[in-house]
Amino acid sequence: MRVVIAGGGSVGIAMAADLRDNGHAVQVLEKDPARAEVIRDDLQGVDVLTCDACEVSSLQLAGLRSVEVVVAATGDDEDNLVISWLSKQEFAVPRIISRVNNAKNAWMFNETWGVDVSVSTPQLLTALVEEAVAIGSVVRLMQLDRSGAALVEVTLDADAPAIQGDRTVGDLQLPADAQIVAVVRDEKVLIPRDDTRLSEGDHVVVLATHGAEQEIEQVFIGE
Repeated sequence: MRVVIAGGGSVGIAMAADLRDNGHAVQVLEKDPARAEVIRDDLQGVDVLTCDACEVSSLQLAGLRSVEVVVAATGDDEDNLVISWLSKQEFAVPRIISRVNNAKNAWMFNETWGVDVSVSTPQLLTALVEEAVAIGSVVRLMQLDRSGAALVEVTLDADAPAIQGDRTVGDLQLPADAQIVAVVRDEKVLIPRDDTRLSEGDHVVVLATHGAEQEIEQVFIGE
């Protein structure tokens, strides 16, 4: 997969290194020449282009028409919105992921601006804090703005209906617009099957459309 990351800060560089190590073709767009040179030295195997990603000419030079994913990862929300919009509208990039620096601006990061998925570090940290103290509660991890769906997580306590009576995942009466996508158990990620049995302390990650949280609560938490 070919990925372009706009912004060579700590977030962009960490993503570039991970994606490179996972076998993807990665290009970083960084407008500061000195910073771009440091990235070239530090990240062997990652293409670095010194340019302003908010300019159409820069995105043309980066060859965005052949890119599967663009990540707008600068430290400026206005720049990330411009990059997202140009990538989607001018170059029809299939998937745009954008960083939200100020949670107050999160409402703008939607399909109007070309954003498929927005990631707000403060909101994710808040979700992790809530998750740490909210066993037996549904916590929203990420909103997938373009589809109206969300990733939610629930940590199962000893009284969770989902683990009573030796039930399996296939036995659970999930709403039609919800699907278990992962179970985190003992710091390991499990991909559930119909015969998977959930246990106390499991972190269950569910992909659900808007409004399904109440039904999810009934399945995993009860009344």
